[in-house]
This record gives sequence, C-alpha cells and structure tokens, in this order.
Amino acid sequence: MAVNVNGQNAVLTAQDVMRDAPVIPVIVLNDVAHAVPMARALVAGGIRMLEVTLRTPQALACMEAIARDVPEAVVGAGTVRSAADAQAAARAGARFAVSPGFTPAVGSACRDLNLPLLPGVATGSEIMMAQEEGFGALKFFPAVQAGGLAMLKAWQGPFGDVVFCPTGGIQPGNAAEFLALGNVACVGGSWLVPADALASGDWARITELARAAAALRKA
Repeated sequence: MAVNVNGQNAVLTAQDVMRDAPVIPVIVLNDVAHAVPMARALVAGGIRMLEVTLRTPQALACMEAIARDVPEAVVGAGTVRSAADAQAAARAGARFAVSPGFTPAVGSACRDLNLPLLPGVATGSEIMMAQEEGFGALKFFPAVQAGGLAMLKAWQGPFGDVVFCPTGGIQPGNAAEFLALGNVACVGGSWLVPADALASGDWARITELARAAAALRKA
C-alpha cells in the first residue's frame, strides 16, 4: 500500500491516493445508514480510497460517518466544484478531493486546506492550466466520452510528466486496457457500489466487486 492511513494525521498526497489501488470507487449515497457498512465492505475487498460524491444532501453526513467509524478507510469528496465544497468536505473529514473540472479557486482552496486534489481535465489546455497551478496528478473526465484510450496515448508525448485517473465510462470490461497505459495510475468507477446492492444491503456483493477491482494490475 502506498501510505499508512490508519493514523488520520498521516501525510497524504494525490499520488498516494491514485496509486493505493487500481480503482477508486465513485460513490453516490442517499442514506447515511449505508455509509459505514458500505465502507467496511469496500475495505474488506481491498479498496480503501473512497470517493463519496457531493451529489446528494446526505453526502457530507456520510463522509463524517465513514471518517469517524471506519478509520482504515480514507474518505474523499468527489464532485468538488467550489472552494465552499472543499471547505465543507474537509470539515466532514474528507482527506482528499476530486473535481469534475478545474479552476484556480478550487485548487487554491484545497491547497490551503492541505487537501490533496485530483482535478478533472478533458483537454490539453486544461492540463496546462492545472500544471501551472502545481497539479500533475489529474482526473481525466469524462474519459470515454472525451477520447478514451486514444486521447491518453496522444497525451503521453506532450504531457509525459502527468499521471491520470480516467473516470467516466470505465467498466470492468475496459478497466484493464486503461490501466495498461504508462500514464494511468488508476481508474475511477461507479460499478463497485451498485445502487441495487446499496438498497438491499448486499455488502457481500460490494466486497466481491472490490476484491475483483483490487486484483486488477498495472502493466
């Protein structure tokens, strides 16, 4: 594992987040009661970097519950779109942030909070903007829709010093192809936490999905 996270004050970087496991789960939670058992199920399967998206009113409370009750997990905030989002996530116990795009304001807020950020990019200009602000570990989003494997291969030349976490359209059937690329550190995907498994409390299924994801290997 990339970093000892059991101590909640351990220093964490974006590279640590991206290289801890092959997949970062993209999680949408509508019920706080699901947060802790879901997090435990993912950790049991070998996935501990957990991106809880700020897409529901319950998201922050879910982060708080995971940070409090599942210390072996590292909860992060996804869909961070503003400085206020980053601040709220940090107060809720988030230890990293993921954004669908990038603005200097979001980057500055995360830097001030010591919150590692994976900024979202989809074009060369956005990569350059993120790099100008000091970010070199980036989320490629929406990956499949924005050019997929071909785009990442094309970026290896001009942006050979950048590592990516492709997210958006990544599934078990294509995850290995993305992970085989030299500039891909991990992928993000929602398939690890299906809505029906959450609704039915099928934690064993989530553990199995996590175990299969954790078994994916970088080339």
